[in-house]
Amino acid sequence: MGLKSGGQAAVEALQVENVQHVFGLIGSATMEMFDALYDAPDINLIGVRDERTGTHMADAYARVTGNAGVVLAGQNGPGATNLVTGLAQASAAFSPVLAIAGSLSTQHAGRDAFQEVDQQALFSPITKKTWTVTETSRVPEMLRQAFRVSLTPRKGPVVVNLPRNVLAQTAEYGDAPAPSGYRPHVLPAGQPDAIRRAAELLGNAKRPVILAGAGVKNARASEAACLLAEKVGAPLVTSPGHGDAVPFGHPLNAGQMGPRGNQVATDLVKRADVILALGTRVGFNSTFYSYDNINREAAIIQVEIEPTAIGRFFPVAIGIWADAALAAQQITDELEKRSERSMADDWLTEFKGHRSAYLEQRDAAAIMTDPLQPSGLFKTLRKVLPHNAAITMDAGTLCLQATDALNYWHPNSLFTPLDFGLVGFSFAAGLGIKVADPSRPVVSLMGDGGFGMTASELSTAVQYGINTVTVVMNNGCWGAEKAYQRDFFNERYIGADIVNPPYDKLAELYGAAGFRADHASEVGEAVEAALNCGRPAVVDVKVDPAALFSFRRDSFAHRAKRS
Repeated sequence: MGLKSGGQAAVEALQVENVQHVFGLIGSATMEMFDALYDAPDINLIGVRDERTGTHMADAYARVTGNAGVVLAGQNGPGATNLVTGLAQASAAFSPVLAIAGSLSTQHAGRDAFQEVDQQALFSPITKKTWTVTETSRVPEMLRQAFRVSLTPRKGPVVVNLPRNVLAQTAEYGDAPAPSGYRPHVLPAGQPDAIRRAAELLGNAKRPVILAGAGVKNARASEAACLLAEKVGAPLVTSPGHGDAVPFGHPLNAGQMGPRGNQVATDLVKRADVILALGTRVGFNSTFYSYDNINREAAIIQVEIEPTAIGRFFPVAIGIWADAALAAQQITDELEKRSERSMADDWLTEFKGHRSAYLEQRDAAAIMTDPLQPSGLFKTLRKVLPHNAAITMDAGTLCLQATDALNYWHPNSLFTPLDFGLVGFSFAAGLGIKVADPSRPVVSLMGDGGFGMTASELSTAVQYGINTVTVVMNNGCWGAEKAYQRDFFNERYIGADIVNPPYDKLAELYGAAGFRADHASEVGEAVEAALNCGRPAVVDVKVDPAALFSFRRDSFAHRAKRS
């Protein structure tokens, strides 16, 4: 490598890891690194308008590719602090984001210097690991280690702080280092005795259910999970936010369960005698940590790649530390040795009847008149969205209603904030997905408030030709909070109503395509036009502001509604 600046060494370290895209916002603290990127045509720099949204792009990019998504905050202090929300989001999603943050010169640290903040302390609680490089010669070593830590199961975000003087100084480097070397080629399989006991328990179950979580989705284990379900004769339910863990069209797919899931899937888990929790923590979004949402008497078999997650929230009959795909195949192979037929035939027949009736009712009950209701919007989207579309969502009342109301025909097609419950994620995440897979249609659902937070990234989408479609469900309010004020605070509305510009016109001002649907009959045509326009597009959809729903009723159980 020879004599190089720290900035040059940092870019070469990214090249060694085959990084193809960097989401970043330029800043004076990292000018040497940006200058080195000028000489790196194999790395596509996507200049974002905010470090937070750039981190969401890197997060979604990582979820699609399975590789680390890289975000570069060019400025120390405010540029670095803007990463915090995005990194906390990535941490909750176990998403491998590598954030590089400019940092003040080491000789200025601790002197109340310009834009000084303790970035090491700031990022440590929300990352798997944070490093601050103190020697220019160690830049490649630290970045190599950062990739390795980020990609090691369970994956997660990391930060490398690069001080100005470390990037500016030069050092003599030897041969280019090897890549970090870690890719999850060798993953743990289930211990044979535990696999045998799990197969026996499932084989003797009368009401078995397989609960597929992020471990199925992230391990690309959909096929293995479906084959196991067919062998057991068990319905497949998915944890919230992972409704795409198995294809919508599979006859055993019941959809998402839990407090935010559909009634059929939720009822299955409440009645099951054996639950195989495959690649899931059985955590908050699935259960609210309550036996109200899972059968207290059920024998739970939990398969998790993170051993500390096994039995953490609910006692398990069998805990298996393993990759979801490997364990599913092992249990299937073990069941192949059994001669007896499934004992769950009646259970399965009953489920299929309930699922068919639920899907018919979902369409029949959709209100297709004005003012536009969420059920009517979702029915239209089910009709017009391509089966290969990637769909991103925010938190908030309308997106939470949408999560199990859309159909995910292929695994890895639903991307949500998951446990962090973040508003402002969806549009930026869609841009990251489109960068990762340009040939795939990407549709982002957002409330009007969340889109208002992040609309400046329309500039990024137009500049780099990132052609996603964003459907803004515009009801003129912070819907979740307004629902709580309506249901639990005697309609004492404060801070919940918002004024928005016409987002279709705003999109056009940025150079994107804008479409509008003020009536239920206009939605399908507007979304189809947006999908076919060949530009970044925004569809501003007017939704009934009274169509609100209180999801976290448990949080306000202590409040009797005032008369």
